[in-house]
Amino acid sequence: MPVIDIPAFVDKLATLSGEVILPFFRSPVSAEDKSRGGVFDPVTEADRGAERAIRQAIKAAFPDHGIIGEEFGAENADAEYVWILDPIDGTKSFISGLPLWGTLIALQHKGRPIYGMMHQPFTGERFFGDGATAHWRGRDAAKRRLRTRDCAGLAEATVMTTSPLLIAEALRPRYKAVEREARLHRYGGDCYSYCMLAAGHADLVIEAGLKAYDIAALIPIIEGAGGVVTTWDGGNAAAGGAIIAAGDRRAHAAAVKLLAS
Repeated sequence: MPVIDIPAFVDKLATLSGEVILPFFRSPVSAEDKSRGGVFDPVTEADRGAERAIRQAIKAAFPDHGIIGEEFGAENADAEYVWILDPIDGTKSFISGLPLWGTLIALQHKGRPIYGMMHQPFTGERFFGDGATAHWRGRDAAKRRLRTRDCAGLAEATVMTTSPLLIAEALRPRYKAVEREARLHRYGGDCYSYCMLAAGHADLVIEAGLKAYDIAALIPIIEGAGGVVTTWDGGNAAAGGAIIAAGDRRAHAAAVKLLAS
């Protein structure tokens, strides 16, 4: 790969996508249902416009790289370096006027996410990491190191999920078993929940049915903050599926015992 400042380039992509998205937020934007009769899965012109802009910038800078995006699929997905994009993770919150959404940008090398950012342009926040370290930066604010917090077990844990109804019915009892043991549960966060875990405000995020573009950017952030992200059975989370993120490996181990049973 050509020598380039990847964090600076991802910052550029985040700024570019934010300029596309923000005029649509809290406006009378229309949403199309992608579900074809299933659970409502909205997409807006903000999603599509932001992904187009990011793709164009990547192709101009790295014509040999692959791209996988939620809205426009895969191009050159077998390349050594692949960008994985979700222009608006949390579109349901977006169209409801809630700021619990963000743009996810990941760079993957040989199947492993090596850099990720979650950009929330409305609040001006960027969460980013490379698997070794992770940071937060707000609008006109100095960069701050992200660190997960200690959590010895489920009785001390705050667990988050976007909605239990998004977990397949056959798997839902396993999630509920963890929730019953936890001290506190919160719903509705999408990508923001994972960033709150990296920042030390939550202990577990548990979801199912994720795609690579839902999780790839978040893995280097959480791992860089000291956490762990796996599938429910402890496997590689980069391709998506049933996912658990934890700030403390002790809480992760306790939850996996229930999720993998």
